[in-house]
Amino acid sequence: MTERLYYHDSYLRDFRARVTGRAENGTVLYLDRTAFYPTSGGQPHDLGTINGAIVVDVIDEGERIAHQLTEPVESEEAACRIDWPRRLDHMQQHSGQHLLSAVFIEQFGIETCSFHLGEEISTLDLETPSIDLEKVTAAERRANEAVAENRPILVTYESAEAAADLRKPSDRDGTLRIVSIQGLDRIACGGTHVRLTGEIGPILIRRLEKVRNTVRVEFLCGGRAVQRARADYNALTRIAQTFSTSIDETPQFAAVQLEAAREADRARRRLETELARYQGRELYDAASTDASGLRRTVRRLATGTFDELRPLAQSFIAQPKAVFIGIIEQPPSILLATSADSGVDAGKTLQPLLAQAGGRGGGNARMAQGSVPAREALPRILESLTKIET
Repeated sequence: MTERLYYHDSYLRDFRARVTGRAENGTVLYLDRTAFYPTSGGQPHDLGTINGAIVVDVIDEGERIAHQLTEPVESEEAACRIDWPRRLDHMQQHSGQHLLSAVFIEQFGIETCSFHLGEEISTLDLETPSIDLEKVTAAERRANEAVAENRPILVTYESAEAAADLRKPSDRDGTLRIVSIQGLDRIACGGTHVRLTGEIGPILIRRLEKVRNTVRVEFLCGGRAVQRARADYNALTRIAQTFSTSIDETPQFAAVQLEAAREADRARRRLETELARYQGRELYDAASTDASGLRRTVRRLATGTFDELRPLAQSFIAQPKAVFIGIIEQPPSILLATSADSGVDAGKTLQPLLAQAGGRGGGNARMAQGSVPAREALPRILESLTKIET
């Protein structure tokens, strides 16, 4: 059995232990005691070294803990060192989660159903289908007030039968490890935590996401929050400089510029539609009538999309007895549009030709489109389309 030193001292950085077992040619070690925290309860494992070999994973196997190393360790005595910056970061995030969860209950009666501590961000899932930004901001403010109050965070051991006032009931029997934030929270937890709320540092909530019937809250604590706030400020500064305005005025200025850009885009689209209407009429007037009484035109693009061809096609087939064929060389694709009085069903005409060439597409009686694997197939399809009759 491995004695779990992190249960009693989350601040222990260096310790010595005895090797009790090995696996995988010595790259997995079992120790009689360890301060390395294994992945558990939403908190990732610790990193560090054992006799100079790098610890890359720590796995809870129930009675004992496995330490995965980059290289074998043959000594029976293990000199161990915890990656302290990583451990402290995890302590800040985990303690911050306890505080936030307690605040959401205290302020709004909303419980936390899960927690995840990631490499860059942490999340907690709230048992509510929705929550407004005002409440989230209030919870963030209250949590930071509790940080400033520097409340003690205590670890105690109590029997499962006697443990009371827990934020979430535990399904474990025997002795429970209880982590308490004075006056705010009590919950069974095996994770590593700071001693005082002041050591959590600033708490920053950044994003909300609806996940089924819960709301996922993305948050950062301590050094992570400071780094993210600095990165956000730098980004806002660059945006403000681009607009030649102050950071405080940037949101309003950006909104005005965005609306102006949208209006310019709407105007451009109106002009493109008007131009396509004129071009379509010109193409129709220039097309000669074939033996079946149809006027056909073929429009080719070296590269492009169907969005460039559709307005022109619609304008062309707005005229009587009209068939419009659009060819895009790259990616190899084709569009067929027909007027209502042409007697030609665009979808039923084009789809078999695409299938024969190994392509695919869709559409309706008036307009259909599709693509083919190779450009060499386009001339054959075009030849078939130019021969269709009513």
